[in-house]
Formats: sequence, structure tokens, C-alpha cells
Amino acid sequence: MALLFKADVDRAGNWERALTSLAPDIELRIWPEAGDPAEIDYALVWKPPPGELKSYPNLKIIFSVGAGIDHLASDPELPRHIPLVRMVEPGLTAGMSEFVVMAVLYHHRFMIEYGLQRREETWEEISQIAAEDRTVGIMGLGVLGRDAAEKLKPFGFSLAGWSRSPKEVPGVTGYHGDDGLKAFLAATDILVCLLPLTAETANILNAETFAALPRGAAVINVARGGHQVEDDLLAALDSGQLSGATLDVFQEEPLPAGHPIWQHPRILMTPHVASMTIPRSAAKAVIDNIRRFEAGEPLTDVVDLEKGY
Repeated sequence: MALLFKADVDRAGNWERALTSLAPDIELRIWPEAGDPAEIDYALVWKPPPGELKSYPNLKIIFSVGAGIDHLASDPELPRHIPLVRMVEPGLTAGMSEFVVMAVLYHHRFMIEYGLQRREETWEEISQIAAEDRTVGIMGLGVLGRDAAEKLKPFGFSLAGWSRSPKEVPGVTGYHGDDGLKAFLAATDILVCLLPLTAETANILNAETFAALPRGAAVINVARGGHQVEDDLLAALDSGQLSGATLDVFQEEPLPAGHPIWQHPRILMTPHVASMTIPRSAAKAVIDNIRRFEAGEPLTDVVDLEKGY
């Protein structure tokens, strides 16, 4: 039994130690040293070359190293009959919620405005707004969105959530579908995007979306760069419709030199690091699913490729 690993070379050692300690009976092969393609039973990958996975005739499960699966679903030659499992593991979820809480508080406590004051050597108090008078709206109520909402609750924010289909989350006012989107946006002061990237959600952070938010709202995108129309975002910031944005993802990554986002004073940006898969806990999630498969039990966190998540 062999598991093929393909991800960042500099992290391969951590993954190797985590996987082999949990499953010494499974041979780990690190791409591109795959050996005989017919011997590969499982693949744990991040951004494999297009068409790569179809070359393993006995592949039983494809695991994504990260929470997103768009890097796999976009491959026209992906063997769609093989179960595709997204990464759901405690370290990844905790890291994302930490980042979301940090970004929400950053905007809630006017850190962009105070940063601008510092540049200008201006000393001026800004009247604080109570958390209960701010609505944080989360787009996407999957594992990550639900956990982020849970971590925000102790601060006292009013919480809203929007999803494709109806979802009930305690303490979160739910909206769903196209009909619910406008009302959700109108109620949201700080918008957090945690949606999967699908044909339906691509470019959803656009001029129409920004205009539907209350003037002075903030936007946090920790999902995918394909969700945001960057020209529209910059225009909304420059007009004052948006007071600020936190962006961890971009249409093109790395962000090209000279892009206006680099120097925009109302954008906090990070290089797609909001959350990273922790090999120690992620390896357990992968091995647990392999054991379930071997025992004839249903897999967890299998992607519905028709929906895209």
C-alpha cells in the first residue's frame, strides 16, 4: 500500500514524520519520485500538474492538503470517479478562526484609521462602537465559517451568516440563496468571506456586493482570490464606500510587483497565510480516512464535485 505526497518541498519532512509515525505500514512516496504508478493507492496533494492524477490506475482516494479543492476541481483530466476528500483538521480550523478574529477586531477598533494618523503624526481619539452594535457577516457556514462564528461570540458581536442553502447556526442570523444575499449585506458592517470557490461564488466580492453594504463597511477575504474583483474593491475603498479591507488571497499569487494593493493605505494584506495545514493533526485526518476506507466504512469530508465543495 502506497501513499503519494505532493506539496511544498520544504514541508515534506514534517509530513513524512507525521504520516510514517501514524501508519508505518503505508509506504510514503514523495512526488515526483512516485515509482510504479500502478502501486499508488492514495494521493495527498496540493496543486499537482494538470493530468497528473489520471496516471495512477489504481488510485482509490485523492486527499487535498488544504481546505480548498479548486486546485483539483479545475483539472479537466481529474479522475472524477475517485473520491476527493478536502482537508478538515483542528489545526487548520483553529488557525483560520484566529486570523478572522484578529482581522475583525482590527477593523472594529479602527486600526486602519489609527495607522493613518500615525503616518501623519496626528493624535485624535475615535469614538468606540460597542461590539453589540456591529454585525459581522460571514459568507460561508461550513466548518470554517461555523468555527469563526463560535470564536467571535465571546466578544459580543451581532453575527449573521449567508450560505447557498439554509443552515442553522446557534447565535447566528441566517440568510441563504440569491434572495437572502441583499438583506444579509445590508445588515453587515464587517464582511468575512469563507466561501468555497465555485462557478457560483467566483467574483462575488464585486461592485454590486460592496454597494449593498452599509457605507463604511469593511471586507475580509480569507477564502480565495477568485472571489474578489480587485478593481472594484479598490474603487470602493477610494470612494469611501468601504473603510478598509483585509486580504489574504489575491487573483494572482504572488501579488505582482507594482500592484496598487501593495501600497494602498486602507488594506491589510498577508501572503495567503491566514491558516496553514498542520502536518501533525492533518496526517491523522488522512490516515483515519484511509483506515475507514480499508474497513469498508464511509469516508468523511468527501467533496461533491457538482457543488464544488
